[in-house]
Amino acid sequence: MPFPKASSTSSVAPDLDLLGDTVTLHPGGYVEPLPRRDATTERNLVEHMARFRESPLDFLREVSLHVQGRGWRSYDDIIGQPIFYSGFTENMKAAVMGTPMLGQKIEELAEKRVKTEENEGLLGYGAQKERKRKRRKEEIENSLKDVAWDWTDQMICKMESKRFIRGAYYLVTQLLTRAYHQGIHVSSEEVLRLRSVAEQAAKKGQSIIFLPCHRSHVDYVSLQLICYRLGLALPTVVAGENLNFPVLGPFLQHAGTSTPQASTGKLLSPKFGILGFLLDSVVSGRIEDAVICPVSTQYDKVIETESYISELLGQPKPKENLMDFLSSTSVLSLKLGRVDVRFHEPWSLRGFIESQRARMETVPQQAFSEGDFRIRLLRTLGYKVLSDINAVSVVMPTALIGTVLLTLRGRGVGRAELVRRVDWLSDRVRAKGGRVAHFGAAPTSSVVDRGLEVLGPGLVGVVEGLPEPTYFAQNRFELSFYRNMCIHLFISEALVSAAMYTRIKQGGGPDNQRIPFEPLYNQVEFLSQLFRGEFIYSTEGLPVNLEKTLQRLEADDVITLTRDSAGNVLTAELSAAERSRGREDYDFYCFLIWPFIEATWLGAVFLMGLTPPLEDKRGDQNAWLDFKNTQDQAQLFGKTIYHQGDLSYFEAVNKEVLKNAYSRFDHEGIIDLAPSRDPKAPTRVRLSPDWMPQRDQTTGKILPSGRLWDFTERIAKSRREGKNRRDGATVSTRVLALADQIGGALYRDAAAAAAEGEAVVVDEGAVARRRRRKARL
Repeated sequence: MPFPKASSTSSVAPDLDLLGDTVTLHPGGYVEPLPRRDATTERNLVEHMARFRESPLDFLREVSLHVQGRGWRSYDDIIGQPIFYSGFTENMKAAVMGTPMLGQKIEELAEKRVKTEENEGLLGYGAQKERKRKRRKEEIENSLKDVAWDWTDQMICKMESKRFIRGAYYLVTQLLTRAYHQGIHVSSEEVLRLRSVAEQAAKKGQSIIFLPCHRSHVDYVSLQLICYRLGLALPTVVAGENLNFPVLGPFLQHAGTSTPQASTGKLLSPKFGILGFLLDSVVSGRIEDAVICPVSTQYDKVIETESYISELLGQPKPKENLMDFLSSTSVLSLKLGRVDVRFHEPWSLRGFIESQRARMETVPQQAFSEGDFRIRLLRTLGYKVLSDINAVSVVMPTALIGTVLLTLRGRGVGRAELVRRVDWLSDRVRAKGGRVAHFGAAPTSSVVDRGLEVLGPGLVGVVEGLPEPTYFAQNRFELSFYRNMCIHLFISEALVSAAMYTRIKQGGGPDNQRIPFEPLYNQVEFLSQLFRGEFIYSTEGLPVNLEKTLQRLEADDVITLTRDSAGNVLTAELSAAERSRGREDYDFYCFLIWPFIEATWLGAVFLMGLTPPLEDKRGDQNAWLDFKNTQDQAQLFGKTIYHQGDLSYFEAVNKEVLKNAYSRFDHEGIIDLAPSRDPKAPTRVRLSPDWMPQRDQTTGKILPSGRLWDFTERIAKSRREGKNRRDGATVSTRVLALADQIGGALYRDAAAAAAEGEAVVVDEGAVARRRRRKARL
């Protein structure tokens, strides 16, 4: 399709607004202004698309155009491999069944089964044995091929009918743009670049792998719509079996979904399963290369936020079904704003592998086995993709509002101050190289009004009857989803601010709150290591990153630095200007990171409670506990101390953040994990012997001392101070006693299970080897 040229006067690439059948060009990051308050008619939820009740003839004409495939709707001259033709499904199944790897695996499984039957004497003896063996192996191979054929039929996309996909595009566009009534926005520059890359990839017979952040099921739906509208071959969507239920499952399979999410707002740690398959395909030489395209999808409001929050609070994820799907159509009547999709510059997977292998050559060969190299390569690939997604993400107005409301020291904020802080935050995002949804001709106040309308009273409350409306966070946990969409931009400043807080929280005058460089560096290093699984840092290294961060904070007049004659930083403190502003900017950075510090501290304190009771004489094998149950109890522990006033942020009981904390504890060797090869058996956990706290031999109480206690206290130094916990006394008494109580219940449950015959056998040698491998990596 032809694209209009960008205005030469703009320094930012224009956006394309995909709304129904219309593609509209806007300035980069444009946000549609609100309708005039004096407008006499209500604006339609979807423009440019006819509604049957309003205009039956126009509606039928549009449906006819899509079904007949007039113009761009024909989806004939696409970029990519041929799809949507009669016989596509059978050709794909034949190609899969003809794969040498599959044939080898079937033969291998058949041979194993025949050997088992042979050893059991089921194939007879003497001359008949070889004939029976050959016939039996053929039977097993044929049976396995039938199973593989059925599985392939269930898993692959069935892109058979262009008439179907035309109708599907029209139907899905109608549904999606009823909810996101301002359409789907993309960058024209990025789309043109993507089309060019797709043309080159098609000539070479290479695939483009779209790797989205997956904040919502709408991610891949919007990506499919964009590819269809722009004339690109529809990508095959790798989806979970949870969507394979009647009506929706077959529809998705025929629309390009094969059936074999970031639920906190910010990007979660990468999922390495599919990435591992892609990596192995190129490394092994089965395919020459593939093109990786990281994709960021941002929303004014995410449809599934409420269900995400329920999961993060520990409630089991409900299985999708047809009735829930039909009942969820109520969201179609909502005004959820717009969807922003951004494409990072695509890059070669083989080129990435070769560059990483070249870097690894500088490391002594004996340091890494081939398996270790693959793990490092896979992790590097995952975090590079996340970094690329962050680099192109657009911060939406709702994210700006949510961030402002959750970084205030007071209960609420007046409308004028909210507008000012949104302007300030927008400037800070741009200064850090981030992208903000452009306000266009609309004033910030109008954009804030629109954002508040999208968020709704369930998230943002308002106190009326005052000299000016005053807004407050009604649901802090759910609103944190939007705050986390921009935290990656300020993580360096947040870590430095949290490290400085170890002195600032002591109070007193400026001299007492001044921090020397060495303890500042050490605490920043400690926190950076602590959150390696949560955030993505610059690859320049801590010394360079810290120096640049301090320079930025000094340039912004947030801190004052003293240096020696060589220019080395000696001390850091809040600037006089920052103090006169009421620590406005400094507090902002602290409020961003404090919930994560609280969550990690929560996880560490709970580990103290995993100290085996004195009366437990069952030996080391019985010190192992069910890991999932332990994590669930840690979350329950967090909810308890939050309501008792010993935890400042309810977001700290977030399941995903706690999960990342325990992953970090595992990496540090604080805990030992023993995964089971049996999928039905749980992973086991215990405190590492080197980190085990001691108990008072008389009272049996856990002593607030030792390596784990010191680790916990170091985290606590950067926690937000609260009136109920001015020192460690509360932790060493009430909080620690509660952790011990819950931990004791875990051990009693384990003892009861053992008494009923449930054996817990852990290979201590395998645990030791795993610990050594982690140390190498």
